[in-house]
Amino acid sequence: MANQIIAEYVWIGGQNELRSKARTLYIDKDPTSLENYPKWNYDGSSTIQAEGKDSEVVIIPRAVFGCPFRRVPNVLVLCDTHSPSGLPLKSNTRIDADTIFKEKLDEEPWFGIEQEYFMMDPLTAKPLGLPVDGGAQGQYYCSAGIQNAFGRSLADEHYKACLYAGIKMSGINAEVAPGQWEYQVGPCLGVEAGDHLCMARYILERLSEKHGIVICLEPKPLEGDWNGSGCHTNYSTKNMREGSEDKTGLEFIEEAVDKLSLKHKEHMDVYGTGNEKRMTGEHETAKFDEFSSGVANRGASVRIGNETAKDKKGYFEDRRPSSNMDPYLVTGILFKTTVLD
Repeated sequence: MANQIIAEYVWIGGQNELRSKARTLYIDKDPTSLENYPKWNYDGSSTIQAEGKDSEVVIIPRAVFGCPFRRVPNVLVLCDTHSPSGLPLKSNTRIDADTIFKEKLDEEPWFGIEQEYFMMDPLTAKPLGLPVDGGAQGQYYCSAGIQNAFGRSLADEHYKACLYAGIKMSGINAEVAPGQWEYQVGPCLGVEAGDHLCMARYILERLSEKHGIVICLEPKPLEGDWNGSGCHTNYSTKNMREGSEDKTGLEFIEEAVDKLSLKHKEHMDVYGTGNEKRMTGEHETAKFDEFSSGVANRGASVRIGNETAKDKKGYFEDRRPSSNMDPYLVTGILFKTTVLD
């Protein structure tokens, strides 16, 4: 007997925003299986992805998650976008990333993404808890107490909702500025990193409706002596994590960092918009137009952790991606530059 479920189809719109709509389906198989979910379509002229005279955009399911809003057996279905003829839209960056990763499956790229964001008051358009006199950062990072931590109820609910959905959410913390939070997704393999981050972003937006809070992914929404928001991306391949017969994992990492230094501009071009406002060389950032690296240096473009340096294997952190970055572009170019080029 077929089960009735509600499937919320989620996709990326023409301005990197997340959109969705629901449909009722009747399935008699495992609801987590992609084969249950047919292609669908929407009006691309309303999402800046098509013209009114030919507005149909086809969405193809790519990943299935549990639905924390409607609960079992209902699901969230992450899709990518195509024209009726089958061509991926320009905004469909997932398909290119997936192709890149499949060129060398034996490298097994792992990603851990640290998504920083601000919670904004919809009436004032300012971060929650921002002092009237301006204040100074310092008391808010990993803080507790009503005078320090703002929006915890939303951050905690988001954490639990993502775990329920099956997202590889590894933690959360309050960040340096008032109303600023971070959650970490990963480790994820290949294109899965983009899928899990996008769905985590969607779930946060949905929950913000209930809490009456605006989620801001801009890299520098608070001017002055305040940290901006990044999306630091931790990365490793199998060789970096394990080494080989004639080379340590750290040597593979150092080779990768050298390759990244030669393509700094190409990476910055796809690491998010408004990043130059955040990356000033201050507030735990490197300079926007200069590449740098170092061990345990949070003011560098790329940071190698103390443990990685000591163990001579592990991962490194690319601190350049901005909070509004496209995870498919970032993970894809990291793999391409360090492995395929």
